[in-house]
Amino acid sequence: MRPRSLDEVVGQQHLLQPGSPLRVIADGGEGSAVSVILWGPPGTGKTTIAQAIAHSSGRRFVELSAVTAGIKDVRTVMERALNDRDLYDIATVLFLDEIHRFTKAQQDALLPGVENGWVTLIAATTENPSFSVISPLLSRSLLLTLHPLSAEDLAQLIVRATSDARGLAGGVEVDDEALDALVQLSSGDARRALTGLEAAASSAVSSAPEAATEKPRITAELVSVAVNRALLRYDRDGDQHYDVVSAFIKSMRGSDPDAAMHYLARMIEAGEDPRFIARRLMVHAAEDVGLADPQALVLAVAAAQATQLIGLPEARIPLAEATLYIATAPKSNAAITAIDAAIADVKAGRFGLVPKHLRDAHYAGAKKLGHGKGYRYPHSDPRGVVGQQYLPDELAGVRYYEPTRHGNEREVSDRLEKIRRITNSE
Repeated sequence: MRPRSLDEVVGQQHLLQPGSPLRVIADGGEGSAVSVILWGPPGTGKTTIAQAIAHSSGRRFVELSAVTAGIKDVRTVMERALNDRDLYDIATVLFLDEIHRFTKAQQDALLPGVENGWVTLIAATTENPSFSVISPLLSRSLLLTLHPLSAEDLAQLIVRATSDARGLAGGVEVDDEALDALVQLSSGDARRALTGLEAAASSAVSSAPEAATEKPRITAELVSVAVNRALLRYDRDGDQHYDVVSAFIKSMRGSDPDAAMHYLARMIEAGEDPRFIARRLMVHAAEDVGLADPQALVLAVAAAQATQLIGLPEARIPLAEATLYIATAPKSNAAITAIDAAIADVKAGRFGLVPKHLRDAHYAGAKKLGHGKGYRYPHSDPRGVVGQQYLPDELAGVRYYEPTRHGNEREVSDRLEKIRRITNSE
């Protein structure tokens, strides 16, 4: 069912309008030698578009996979492309799948062919090219982003595969509910939609009575049996990993427990290491809740320990408990703001000598140097606080910690204001 031309491609219409770079490349007109990098999730048509362009333009099409190809393979393609261009006036389209798996040296080998126009490079990647493709190659190529297919696109694709001679050739009927189920399980992935359709069709045909006069029918129940579960698009080493984790943290920070539960479920179901989730919970509890609710970190640490002891699937419960607690807790980033500001000053050289009255006076000769002289012991004051300088002279009066008025930090703020009035009284 792979489209034979760009006109048959379902979805990605933002890239396939008349006059678009892909159309120009496919037509073989002026500017058709420009190289492109197609970035998008699996099953959105990267390979399909590359092959359709090659077949439409009548150029020689060479396909390499970064998983198996090496520098020698790339150089062989470049040498033949140069010979074909100079001797036979034949242009070459090189489709390189999963370019993000190429090392820097392997990507460097592509540069002469791309820069001199020996090949029209169409590279595909599921990871952000800004991080996975070298800058010289990126600057010489058009970066085009593909989107997951819409529900309408997937439904069109499934219906076409059901009736087309290259697909099921009208051999089965698909219920509306079954079509909706296949679309939902596909999660914007055309390949997954066709795989699910094929599995459901096989089940329908095998379970149909031999003497039946009607076509086998694919029902929603049959789809649920044939396609056991929706496989999440989530690569623990790719963009989706970082996107889901980012959404998980931002949902907790934004105090949305329902969204946080959703992303936690996605990570668990995708096989994420539960210890990684637990570590993120501890960091978030300290960074975004802080002293607004000190119990958040305690609960996160307890969830991490429980996860280490019991593992999945039971660990989902303490992870969920900590997630919900953090999401609904009052928020304060005052702790991370304070330490980062203090570290910035230290890195910038803004630190002075420790005041003499705070220096260690327990070793021999320290008192002769004046160490500890004038130090006031806070417990000797009935208030438990005394007025004296603790910061070096160069930083006297600097404030790093500014508590919020959220949750427990409201009380901390009031108490700290009184303390600072006393400690800064001299």
